[in-house]
Amino acid sequence: MSEKVYIFDTLLRDGEQGENVSFALPDKIAIAQKLDEFGIDYIEGGWPGSNPKAVAFFREMKNITLRYSRLVAFGSTRRRDTSPADDKNIQALLEAETPTIAIFGKSWDLHVKEALKVSLEENLRMVTDSVSYLKDKGKELIFDAEHFFDGYKENRQYAMQVLEHAVQAGADVLSLCDTNGGSLPHEIEAIVHEVCQRYPDTTVGIHAHNDSGLGIANSLMAVKAGARHVQGTINGFGERTGNADLCAIIPGLNLKMGYTAIEPERLQLLTPLSRFIYEQCNLLPDEKQPYVGSSAFAHKGGIHVSAVQKNPRTYEHIEPTHIGNERRILISELAGRSNFIAKASTFKVAELKSDEEVKKVLTQVKNLENKGYHFEVAEASLEILVKKVLGDHQDFFSLDGFRVYISKHINKETWTEASVKLSVNNVYEHTAGEGNGPVDALNVALRKAVEKFYPSLKSVKLIDYKVRVLDVYEGTGATVRVLITSTDGEHQWTTMGVSPDIIEASYRALVDSIEYKLFLEEKNNEGGK
Repeated sequence: MSEKVYIFDTLLRDGEQGENVSFALPDKIAIAQKLDEFGIDYIEGGWPGSNPKAVAFFREMKNITLRYSRLVAFGSTRRRDTSPADDKNIQALLEAETPTIAIFGKSWDLHVKEALKVSLEENLRMVTDSVSYLKDKGKELIFDAEHFFDGYKENRQYAMQVLEHAVQAGADVLSLCDTNGGSLPHEIEAIVHEVCQRYPDTTVGIHAHNDSGLGIANSLMAVKAGARHVQGTINGFGERTGNADLCAIIPGLNLKMGYTAIEPERLQLLTPLSRFIYEQCNLLPDEKQPYVGSSAFAHKGGIHVSAVQKNPRTYEHIEPTHIGNERRILISELAGRSNFIAKASTFKVAELKSDEEVKKVLTQVKNLENKGYHFEVAEASLEILVKKVLGDHQDFFSLDGFRVYISKHINKETWTEASVKLSVNNVYEHTAGEGNGPVDALNVALRKAVEKFYPSLKSVKLIDYKVRVLDVYEGTGATVRVLITSTDGEHQWTTMGVSPDIIEASYRALVDSIEYKLFLEEKNNEGGK
C-alpha cells in the first residue's frame, strides 16, 4: 500500500480570489459535492467571518453529508489584545461547525511588524492562544504559516519559533506557505526537510502559489522532502497568477512518485472534474493545461502520429485514460496519411477502402486549410467533411437561400431580421427570425425552420462564438474564420465556417453545428439497434 498524501483544496476561498473567478452559493455547494465525489481529503469552504455568502455556505452544508471529504472553515489567529473567546472571527469558525479548522498566522517578521503592527512576542501569543483554544473545542487544527519561506530566509529563528508555538499548542498540521510564490524548488526541498526533521510527529504541509511558475514543482518537491499534506486548487485558480494546480499535482503524486493522493479508481474523474469547475466559473478550459487540457495528448506531426499508433509511450508520458482524458489526432496541412487514418478510426464513417480515398480526403483538407480552415480546433466540421468526401453524408435539409435585414434609424436601436428558405424531404419551409444581430437572427430563423422536423435540436445551445480575421491587410474585405461551440447538455462540439462575408461564414458554422447534432443522434440510434 503506497503512502498517503492528504489533499486540501482551497478553491472556494483562495481560488475565488482569482481574477474573473466568482461563485454563487449554489455553485459553491455543487463544487463541494463534486470535490467530495472525486475524493479530495479537505475542502476549504471559506472564511465564515468575512462575508454573508460564506456564512450561508456553511449553514447550508450542515444539511449535506460528505461521504469522503472533511469540510474546513478558514480564518486567522485572534486579533491583538483580544482573547479567542471574545474574538468574533474565532467564534465564527466555531459556529461553522466543521470538523476541521484552518487558521493562518504570520511567520515573517516583516509582516508582524509592518502589517499586523504588533510585537514579535505578541504574535507568538496570538498563535498559541488561537491554536490551543480551538483544539480545546475538539477541532482538528491546521496551522497555515503564512509567508513561511520568505520569513525563514530573512529570519530563520523567528519563523521556526512560530512553528514551535503552533506545535506546542496542539496543531495537527503545519502548512508551510509560499504566499508570494517566489521560492525555488531546491529552497522548498531543503526547508521542508528541516521542518520535517524537527517535528517528526506532526504532519507537515505545503501551500504554494504560482507567481514564479513553480507552484506544482514546489509542491512535489515538498512531498519529496517529507510533507504529507498538499494545498492547492483544481485548475490552479487563485489570486495573482494562481495557486498550485492540483490537476497536475495529484497525478504527479499518484502516477509518478508512488504516493496515494487520490484513490486510484477515482483518478479517471480528474479531467471531468477540471472541466466541471471551468463550467461553474463560466470560463473556457485551458487547452494547454497539463494532464487535463484538450491539447495534453494531441498529436499533429505525421511522424508523431505514426509512432503513437505503434506505441503510445513514444510521445505520451502517461496513458490519458488514467486521468479521464483522451488522445486526439489533429488534421491540418501538416498531416500525413498516418494522421488521417488514425483520426478517421475515431469517426463512424464509411470504411476506408484504398490509399486513393485517403489521398482524396487529405487533398480536400489541405485545400480548405489553405483557404483559412483550421480543422484541429473544429473537429465536428472535420468529421462532416470526411463523411461528405467519402460519400457517407446524409443531407438533413436543403437550403434554397437566406436573407438578413438590418435597419437603423437615428436615435433608435438597430433592428435585425433574417429569413431562411429550405426543404426537408421535399417539404418546403420559409421562416423568419429576429435577433440581437445578424448572426443571432439567422440562427433563430434557421433553428425555427428545422426544429419542427428534428425536435431534438431544441436541446442544442450555442455556448461560444469566435471570429478571427485571417488576412488583416485586406481591411474590411478580409476573410474571416468563425468558430461556434455548441452543446446539447451531454456532448460539446465545435464547427467552423470561412468566408470574406462574416454572415456566410457564420451560416456555414451554424449549419455544421445542426448537422453534427443530427449526426450524433443518428449514431446513437444505430448503436441502440
